[in-house]
Amino acid sequence: MSRPESLFPLFADLTKLDGVGPKTAQHFAQMHVEKPRDLLFMLPQSGIDRTRRNSIRDVVPPATVTVEVLVGRHIPAAGKGPTRIEVQDGETSFYIVFFHAKGDWLSKQLPTGQRRVVSGRVELFDGVAQMAHPDHILRPEEADAIPAFEPVYPLTAGVTQRVMARAVASALDRAPRLDEWIDPNLVTREGWPDWRGALTAAHAPGTPKDLSPATAARTRLAYDELLAHQMTLALARAQRRARPGRATRGDGRLRNRALAALPYRPTGAQARAMEDIAADMAATTRMNRLLQGDVGSGKTLVAFAALLVAVEADGQGVLMAPTEILARQHLEALQPLAESVGVVLEILTGRDKGAERTAKLTALAAGDIQILVGTHAVFQDDVAFADLRLAIVDEQHRFGVRQRLQLGAKGDRADVLVMTATPIPRSLSLAQYGDMDVSVLDEKPPGRKPVQTALVNMARLDDVIARLRGAIAEGRQVYWVCPLVDASEVSDLTAAEDRFKALAAALGEGQVGLVHGQMPPADKDAAMARFVAGETPVLVATTVIEVGVNVPNASIMVIERAESFGLAQLHQLRGRVGRGSAASTCLLLYQAPLGETARRRLEILRESEDGFRIAEEDLALRGAGDLIGHAQSGLPRFRIADLEAQAGLMAMAQDDARACLAADPDLSGPRGQAMRTLLWLMEQDKAIRLISVG
Repeated sequence: MSRPESLFPLFADLTKLDGVGPKTAQHFAQMHVEKPRDLLFMLPQSGIDRTRRNSIRDVVPPATVTVEVLVGRHIPAAGKGPTRIEVQDGETSFYIVFFHAKGDWLSKQLPTGQRRVVSGRVELFDGVAQMAHPDHILRPEEADAIPAFEPVYPLTAGVTQRVMARAVASALDRAPRLDEWIDPNLVTREGWPDWRGALTAAHAPGTPKDLSPATAARTRLAYDELLAHQMTLALARAQRRARPGRATRGDGRLRNRALAALPYRPTGAQARAMEDIAADMAATTRMNRLLQGDVGSGKTLVAFAALLVAVEADGQGVLMAPTEILARQHLEALQPLAESVGVVLEILTGRDKGAERTAKLTALAAGDIQILVGTHAVFQDDVAFADLRLAIVDEQHRFGVRQRLQLGAKGDRADVLVMTATPIPRSLSLAQYGDMDVSVLDEKPPGRKPVQTALVNMARLDDVIARLRGAIAEGRQVYWVCPLVDASEVSDLTAAEDRFKALAAALGEGQVGLVHGQMPPADKDAAMARFVAGETPVLVATTVIEVGVNVPNASIMVIERAESFGLAQLHQLRGRVGRGSAASTCLLLYQAPLGETARRRLEILRESEDGFRIAEEDLALRGAGDLIGHAQSGLPRFRIADLEAQAGLMAMAQDDARACLAADPDLSGPRGQAMRTLLWLMEQDKAIRLISVG
């Protein structure tokens, strides 16, 4: 399938545009502008009012002003000073100033005794008004070329506003009229212009209001981007569904026994998720589902029920965790459940070596291990299953998509379930996981106690330590999380070690343990084990304990310099307490004075325990890239669409894309053909490869 001819001019060499030579094209490349199409999506970020005035007296300097002047005498530069040209507007005189300008060029531009329209920034210098290097100097009859409101584009070294404006205008001239790819009812309902009309309007703002993302033109262009992205995900989803899977049907015997052995009943959300997953596994298409649950919403039980479906069908299941600590924790949580129903559960990590590892691999290949819990070690080539039916990936954002596929490839058409304890706002979840079906656990299991959250000034550190002394005497356990000081791990380490020494001095040797990222795994596990066993009442840690660590007796969480953490991270850390029967507390220690955003973050945390609400607030405060961390987010980078401000558009685009595909699976109808053009225009090469050549 090749690019439609109508788009050729937009994918031509940049040097074909007015005013762009090879050198300028190199400068443009620094802004990721490599062809005319890229310029079309580089929208102005602000604007300058260049309305014609009678006199510079109509504005308050410093300000940009456009006036017609009578050019007076030229006063040559004295020493290193500027050349000054006296000019007279409708009411007053002022100077136009040039540094290092050649005299003959100046006398051509501003000939004495002639009239010119000038536009530039007027400033007062020693009480005298002057305009240095005007942006525009034109004869009165040419002055209409100065727009009343001039768009201002982002720039890079070597590209001026004038070069940019000329190149954009030239690119706009090449933009073809294209058939509509958006559902026509939607275009009418939203009052959107067509694609070319939207581009023209977005590049020619008439007032500051026209720069808002909420204008019809900009909203439409943002929607085009989101629609192309969602179409790619919808095609990937459709193709995966078309690939044969295996029907894995359990008879419920193990699940019923496991649930009967529990001291409580699953929540409604857990029951629904279990049913959805069992139904997906029973279908002949491959499951690709995301299980999203807040801290403590009971994902482990849902995952175990899914693994039992695989075992009931005489197959195997694997649960992958990103770190050894987490894998061991899954093992501890699942082992008693597995024993209660007579299922063989084993763990495989990088620490398994020699004969022990060989024995495990042999048992796995023979089908004697029914459920495997593991880390990245599971991806190794010599790890083979007898019959892998289900692969569960925990905290997927720490694994690449490639690894997810590798894991699925270990079983013949295995089903995949992805779990995350990071509540993601809907707009981001659609951007990141739009190709998946989603189950959300939004109820807390019975018996989870709310956690009291308090903000405490670091100045009251001694009071906090005194309170801890009392709590420890009552047999309670405490996490003390140290801040990530800066990018270097050395300073994180120092912060944690200094705090460890200070607390040990205050509370007594042997009362305090330490865990940080730089420790050898064996030491880390030993320190964790002592804390889990209750031998050390206080555990000082960097954020290695953020996800999944489960110590029911720990009921106090102290987070030092809480203002330096993101909201989602604080919420995850707080979720480490409130897991046992004791009332739990989270103390957010902050360094005064707090900035406005930091204060707002900590207050949101104090007010709410709802991870989804916290994630939405976090998105509003920080933005999409920071929320997930661009490096591993897998989030597409949109040029126009703004995931925070335009969250609703993403959901609309997903519905539109899926409906379009359902009506026209090979995109061969009129709207389908237009949709293909959109995918080429938005460079969604992956999607183009997915469209069956038809």
